[in-house]
Amino acid sequence: MTDQHPHVIVLGGGYAGTMAANRLQQNTDIDITLINPRADFVHRLRLHQFAAGTGIATVDYAPLLGRRVRLVVDGAARVDARARMVRLESGDILDYDYLVYAVGSTDSAPAEIPGLAEFAYPLAEFESAQRLRQALETADHDAPITVVGAGLTGIEMAAELADLGRQVRLVCGGRLAPAFGAPARRSIAMWFARRRVDVLENATVSEVLPDSVVLAGGAALPSTITIWAGGFGVPSLAAHSGLSTNADGRLLTDETLTSIDDDRIIGAGDAVTTSSLPTRMSCYTANTTGAAAADTVLSRLSGAEPAAFRLAYVGQCLSLGRHNAVLQFTHQDDSPVGFHTRGRLTASFKEFVLKSVPWGLRREGRKPGASVWFKSQARPASTTRDQAEATTL
Repeated sequence: MTDQHPHVIVLGGGYAGTMAANRLQQNTDIDITLINPRADFVHRLRLHQFAAGTGIATVDYAPLLGRRVRLVVDGAARVDARARMVRLESGDILDYDYLVYAVGSTDSAPAEIPGLAEFAYPLAEFESAQRLRQALETADHDAPITVVGAGLTGIEMAAELADLGRQVRLVCGGRLAPAFGAPARRSIAMWFARRRVDVLENATVSEVLPDSVVLAGGAALPSTITIWAGGFGVPSLAAHSGLSTNADGRLLTDETLTSIDDDRIIGAGDAVTTSSLPTRMSCYTANTTGAAAADTVLSRLSGAEPAAFRLAYVGQCLSLGRHNAVLQFTHQDDSPVGFHTRGRLTASFKEFVLKSVPWGLRREGRKPGASVWFKSQARPASTTRDQAEATTL
């Protein structure tokens, strides 16, 4: 470490990175740099609202970040773990003592689907949502729209448009809302049926054309705007930098969220996974891993043994337009239980959650260490280097 103030770099200013940077302020002797390619914080849970023209998805960083966090608007091109340096896209090079890898997730467009990259609109990033918003604003109100993907992102996007009276079709690669229990899935299906949204389960898209989508089997369906919500990818930064990743490109860490290659690199958010405790990509996971990553860095700086990350899921909530929502309660391992809520009261709860996310980040900036989360009772099994390397690329 440096003789004066240790320098901690946080790569990525989303939910995980912002949380980690703010929480690191508990140690007043360290310098904290947050590197993010955008000057504004993107509230990704509202991207479907932004794309539909019903909401705003960006927040000024000034009220979110603590006073001791320095924001650098740039992208990371490569991490040199041996030299402890980050090369930025601008050409600048920054040294670090510890690095929090929280670069998040990105759009994922499978190259094997012809026309997808050229004619479909992904929804995982702000720039993609911005292009989609412009397309929706210029298209006729009755133009046919196809949303591909029946996870939370696809359902919320289709529902937001249906609530506006747009002509929407939802194409599911498998079943609708696969992470939800059967009663909750029926509630979602009934909501779409009342709004005459054509939900195609167990249907796959084989080609995207400028004015249609082609399903496996050859059926062509009219589609002036095709929205791709078929999953997320992660930036290739970790793999490009020679760090161990899983088959999806997510940084592999041990149970303390420390890279299996280097104990000075700590992971958080969508772009990270552990062999002992797989986590789903979500805001809840990002916030909690961001806080835990900061705690790991702080422990190492103080000479203490970092605690194993533990997380208990409690549920998943999705919006159905502005006045309805479905909340699926889950076991700690994120598997659904047989109980869910729906309706206007649930929609009010979902809106409360959306508003509470920036509030929680601001609170952590003002009072570092304030954030807490539900932790599973069972400690995850230790991840050995041999176990982790067995799942690397």
